[in-house]
Amino acid sequence: MFHVQHFGTIYGRGKYTATTPARVRDGCCRRATTEIPGLTRIMPERKKHKKRDPTMRVGVGGVELVKRGASRYDLRDPYHIAIELSWKEFALAFVGLELAINVVFALIYLASPGCVANMRPGSFSDAFFFSLETLATVGYGVMAPATLYGHAISAIEIVCGMVFTAIMTGLLFVRFSKPRARILFADQAIVTSHNCSPTLMVRIANGRMTLLTNATVRLGVLLFEESAEGQTLRRVHDLALSNASIPLFALTWTVMHVIDEKSPLAGYDAQRFEEGDARLFLSIEARDNAIGAVVHDMRIYTSVEVLFGMHYAEAVTVDDQKRPVADLTRLSLVEPDTAAS
Repeated sequence: MFHVQHFGTIYGRGKYTATTPARVRDGCCRRATTEIPGLTRIMPERKKHKKRDPTMRVGVGGVELVKRGASRYDLRDPYHIAIELSWKEFALAFVGLELAINVVFALIYLASPGCVANMRPGSFSDAFFFSLETLATVGYGVMAPATLYGHAISAIEIVCGMVFTAIMTGLLFVRFSKPRARILFADQAIVTSHNCSPTLMVRIANGRMTLLTNATVRLGVLLFEESAEGQTLRRVHDLALSNASIPLFALTWTVMHVIDEKSPLAGYDAQRFEEGDARLFLSIEARDNAIGAVVHDMRIYTSVEVLFGMHYAEAVTVDDQKRPVADLTRLSLVEPDTAAS
C-alpha cells in the first residue's frame, strides 16, 4: 500500500484544481480532479479592442464627420466600394484579387498530379504560372490540361477570367469617365463692407481651361440653436445670395450674402462665430461643355476660416490687348478692410 501525494495544478481556463488519491486498477494509476474548497474561479481578463468609428471626409476643406453604426466598407455593395477607393487602393485590390485567384487555382491543379501535361510534380510555380496563363486565356503550348479533371478546372478558370476581366474593365472605364470638377476655392471666407452693408463673401475660380455654363451655387451655415423646450440642436440655414447663378463661369466668381436683419448671421462677429462653432457650406454645380456633363463640388469653412474686416485682393486684371487675365495664385490673397479700420 502506498500514498499518492497531492499536487496542485492550474488550468489555462482559470480553474484551480488538485489531484486526489486514486485507486490502482489494472496496474495503472487513475487521477481524478476536484476543485479546492475556498478558492474562487479566476477568469482571465480579455483585452477590449476599441472599435474605431468610420469617418467621412467632406469637401475640399477635409472636414471629418464620424458615423457610428455605419460600416466603412459595405460588402453588399462592392460597386460603390470600388468607385470610392483611391487609385492606390484600387490598384492594390486588383493585384490582390489577381494573386488570390491564381493561388487558389494553382492549389487545385496541385491536388491532382498529372492533370497538366509538362508540369513538374509538386511544383507550385508551374501550377501558378499555368493558372495565370489560363486565367488570361493565353496559352504558350508548353503546358496543357491532360486529364478530364484538368480540362474541367481549366474551363472553370477561363470563365472566371473572362468575368474578372469584364468587371475590372468596366470599373476602370467608370473611374476614368467619372466627371470631376476643377473648382478652386479661396482658403478663407471673409466678411467685409460692400455697398455700405456687411457682406459675407467666398471667392471661387474655374481651374480648367474649358468653359463652365449655367453655374449655380448654394451657401449655408450650420449654427447651434436652442428650442423653446431648452433642447440644443444644430441647424443648417440657407443664406440668400445676391448672385446665386451665372450663365458663364470662365475666370473667378465672388459669392455674396448680405448680412441684414433677416440674415441668420445678423449680430455675429468673429468671437461669436468662433464660440458657436459656426460652419459654412458652399456647393457649386455647373455644366462642363468639353465633356457635356454636369460637375459639382463643395467646400466647408470652419469658424476659424472666416475672416472679419478683410477683403479679397484683386485677382483679375486687363492686359494691353484688353483681355481679362485671372491670376489664380492670388485667389486666397486677402487685405485689411480700410473701411473697417
